[in-house]
Amino acid sequence: MKIIAVGMNYRLHCEELHAGEPVPEDPVIFMKPDSAILKDGKPFFIPDFCGQVDYETELVVRISRLGKNISERFARRYYDAVTVGIDFTARDLQRKFRAEGKPWELCKGFDNSAAIGEWIPVERLADIQNIRFRLDIDGKTVQQGNTCDMIFNVDRIIAYVSQFCTLKIGDLLYTGTPVGVGPVQIGNHLEGYLEDEKVLDFNIR
Repeated sequence: MKIIAVGMNYRLHCEELHAGEPVPEDPVIFMKPDSAILKDGKPFFIPDFCGQVDYETELVVRISRLGKNISERFARRYYDAVTVGIDFTARDLQRKFRAEGKPWELCKGFDNSAAIGEWIPVERLADIQNIRFRLDIDGKTVQQGNTCDMIFNVDRIIAYVSQFCTLKIGDLLYTGTPVGVGPVQIGNHLEGYLEDEKVLDFNIR
């Protein structure tokens, strides 16, 4: 199982963290190892190697069929469920690596950096490209978005990624975060919602 993630997929988020850079012409892809998964409501422990860990709330798609070189018009056949996930980012390390022109996988792919919620079958959703999602911390909404605002929609991302690597059953696709990312602190209680249904609930330790 692999975790495929998309960066810079919402215009306002691009302005938030990458002001002055052009909007990407193709999906910006990076990977996380399977050891990054954090599930079943287990707590997230802030690692010792960084000074700032940011939440990035995202719609996550579960791949349900083996596929390579998938046509965008058939991509819908290759996923069966969605949820809310958090792409945790060691932000201070990311800034350092980017400034030095070095790869920054370590600030994205560390252990437990991919929190994942409970799955909702796509059949329950009228349109995957018109889904509201949000993150509450300690009962207050800190980030919210709608998949209609994506620069690259889910089917386009799947078609693009499958040119380079075979998608396998159980692979996860983190589709990018909207504007509003920020740091977490020890003691925070995080709750993620898909529409008005809570699918993610865990604590920061």
